[in-house]
Amino acid sequence: MNPLLFLGAALAGGVGAGLRYLVDLGVARVLGTRFPWGVLVINLTGSFALGVVTGGFPGAAFIVGAGLLGGYTTFSTAMLDTVALWRDGSSRAAIFNAAGMLLLGILAAVAGLALGALWGR
Repeated sequence: MNPLLFLGAALAGGVGAGLRYLVDLGVARVLGTRFPWGVLVINLTGSFALGVVTGGFPGAAFIVGAGLLGGYTTFSTAMLDTVALWRDGSSRAAIFNAAGMLLLGILAAVAGLALGALWGR
């Protein structure tokens, strides 16, 4: 890997992390903080966007996919939120968060791949 490509991915990752913070704050202001809606929105939009990039713009996959979207999405926070919901007695919300994140994330990725394939033609 050339150093410029590495630097581009690292900078894009920082931008992605900043976007994640802003999106999480915005969603929390609209929907509240009782359920981690922000992390769900972030991971679903990130799965969709990665599908689009992978399906239609494979040349951008490293900087945009690994860099920007790697910094933007957050599996670890999603799992920590699931455990916190369970621990706080919200077992239904915990199950919805874990299963919903997985199933909806797969659907978002498939939709993104399909859209990316159309754009990539």
